[in-house]
Amino acid sequence: MLANYVPIYVMLPLDVVTVDNTLKDEDGIEQQLKKLSAAGIDGIMVDVWWGIVESKGPKQYDWTAYRSLFQIVQRCNLKIQAIMSFHQCGGNVGDVVNIPIPQWVLGIGEKDPDIFYTNKNGNRNRECLTIGVGNQPLFYGRTAVQMYSDYMKSFRESMSDFLESELIIDIEVGLGPAGELRYPSYPESQGWVFPGIGEFQCYDKYLEADFKEAAINVGHPEWELPDNAGSYNATPESTEFFGPNRTYLTNRGKFFLTWYSNKLITHGDQIMDEANKVFLGCRVKLAAKVAGIHWWYKDDSHATELTSGYYNLNDRDGYRPIARMLSRHHAIFNFTCLEMRDSEQIAAAKCGPEELVQQVLSGGWREKIEVAGENALSRYDRAGYNQILLNARPNGVNRDGPPKLKMYGITYLRLSDNLLNGNNFKIFKTFVKKMHADQDHCADSRKYGQCLDPLERSNPKLSIEDLLEATEPMKPFPWDKETDMSVGGALADFFDKFIEKITSILK
Repeated sequence: MLANYVPIYVMLPLDVVTVDNTLKDEDGIEQQLKKLSAAGIDGIMVDVWWGIVESKGPKQYDWTAYRSLFQIVQRCNLKIQAIMSFHQCGGNVGDVVNIPIPQWVLGIGEKDPDIFYTNKNGNRNRECLTIGVGNQPLFYGRTAVQMYSDYMKSFRESMSDFLESELIIDIEVGLGPAGELRYPSYPESQGWVFPGIGEFQCYDKYLEADFKEAAINVGHPEWELPDNAGSYNATPESTEFFGPNRTYLTNRGKFFLTWYSNKLITHGDQIMDEANKVFLGCRVKLAAKVAGIHWWYKDDSHATELTSGYYNLNDRDGYRPIARMLSRHHAIFNFTCLEMRDSEQIAAAKCGPEELVQQVLSGGWREKIEVAGENALSRYDRAGYNQILLNARPNGVNRDGPPKLKMYGITYLRLSDNLLNGNNFKIFKTFVKKMHADQDHCADSRKYGQCLDPLERSNPKLSIEDLLEATEPMKPFPWDKETDMSVGGALADFFDKFIEKITSILK
């Protein structure tokens, strides 16, 4: 049965290390982690904020607070998934604190605002740097990619003891807003509201010049970036690009969408290659996160996915090329929205989280890479947990060996007082047990099939043709209707509420 074990990690609060680089409430976090460890979780995930560590100036790194945190995690016998967070905290769904990218980088943006993602109206997004400056030496002689690489090198040097002891098992490399490989196409800070389709983010001078060159190279110098794709809160049918005119299906539209999505994949590929060089030989896994853009998934245009950079249509797979790119770096494909069900969404938004998860995970498995995931929004209910459990083992457990399909790991979003309180924590503990296929916590990952071998060098670079070959749509693997490791259903919820009521009366 141990072959069915799926490790479970818990995401720490966004500001566990504060914006002024101090560990917030050391005693409190240790008590919480001890409680989680006793509940059987395998480890934690934590954002390691660029805006905190390199805040004082170029190459002036201060890892002190994070070292203190990692020592606490080590004392609690938990493992660490560390996120190289090269983005701002604040402005995304669920962000309750504000941690900007380094002020000295923002200062460069005052003189050259085109270092930031820009929409067609010229609105700048200071959440992260545009991929257009990945190879531009604008940052005191360094390019954006060199800054990210130097940061990771410093992390490896400063955390060498934790890496050697295999406390740190995953390095998730931030590749865009919210750490995800995507464009910041739906920023709440600019007025976006669910289920708006978002906007393309390629109107900074660097990406504009790149597109112009690409158009000239294919003999169409007259082609411009889209100006008919609507605004953040538009619906697909209200725009010419996605709606009646279906610009996205014309030669010009296809060329733009291919360029837009390929730029994203190339960006991810370059930074993952740098990460691979930095952590070469370490017993860690690299990982990259892709967003679960589930609204308008059931619309023919897949508009929100397209503005995010995922060129996914009914006859074109936009996710398997990303999985193929990650496969060359021996990296994990981390996906979100595992807790969501179609029935919970508003019908008008044509959401398809269940089908989206099935498509993306199937694509990852077909590319022979590990797939991991997390919930997009905090949930404490049995229905949400059961959906995550179903996705973790889509065809259930196998009592005679490894299951047919199994995710590499699940990260629960996020540690809070709400999670650790009363009935919420009771259900969570059951969820942990079911994620482990009713086995006790297992500290030796080799026993459930996960060997942390030294990281090998990335395979040779893939051609665009190799990546585009993976766009051919394939039918997802079959999913069971329900998990065979349920934490209980509506009846259990009813009894919980009944007992809570009786307890409150007796008090």
